[in-house]
Amino acid sequence: MKLQNIFVASILGIFVSFTTLAESAHLAVAANFRQCMQALVTELEKESNHRYVLSFGSSGKFYGQILHGAPFDMFFSADVVKPLAVSDAGLGVSNSRFTYAIGRLTLVSRFKKSALELEQILINGAFNKVSIANPKFAPYGMASLEVLEHLNRLDESKSKWVLGENIAQAYQFVDSGNADLGFVALSQVMLEQKYTGSYWLIPSSWYKPIQQQAIILNKAKSNSAALALINFIHSKKGNEILTNYGYLTLENNPV
Repeated sequence: MKLQNIFVASILGIFVSFTTLAESAHLAVAANFRQCMQALVTELEKESNHRYVLSFGSSGKFYGQILHGAPFDMFFSADVVKPLAVSDAGLGVSNSRFTYAIGRLTLVSRFKKSALELEQILINGAFNKVSIANPKFAPYGMASLEVLEHLNRLDESKSKWVLGENIAQAYQFVDSGNADLGFVALSQVMLEQKYTGSYWLIPSSWYKPIQQQAIILNKAKSNSAALALINFIHSKKGNEILTNYGYLTLENNPV
């Protein structure tokens, strides 16, 4: 956590002279972080003259677009690997990579069931179809496979998978009835107004920590809106928003 703070302090120190300027920033944001990011920028725009353009999708597809020159200012991935790869490719600002949230995986059903019932259904493999975000692109999808492997259900469940392009589509498959169960982010069910089903918070020991990292891209090296957003995410108010949307932070859960 101390190293994290050093990085953030370094970023803010380098660009402190730009933070009073009103600018806009185009953000590429992992699908699972949609609602939380919208809440963060809505609050920040009330407090500043900065404006934010938000694009949501799978981390893997954004990574490919960034490699091909997509004009984003910041990349909020659902994992560590892709921002690190962006940095290694020389496309991100040195020392700007940081963990902005730690995701939590849940199992959902559109039917009313207790958490214990959902746990037993998964453990026993007693389901017809389960939606999973494509693990080739989505870190939450990879975490889902780790859970199935933990339960020794990985191979036998493959014929039951319904793969979504990202975690948002995995949720939609359950909501539409195309899957009776789905692996999704806790953030998607905590504040989903239409959500009338049930969910079970999967033990974090069953999968590797889902550290979600962001990085400033080179074109935004001097972008005051990007720096203001980083500062806000690490503020008390920013941390409260993250917690309300089902995420952990390095401050309350160092990994």
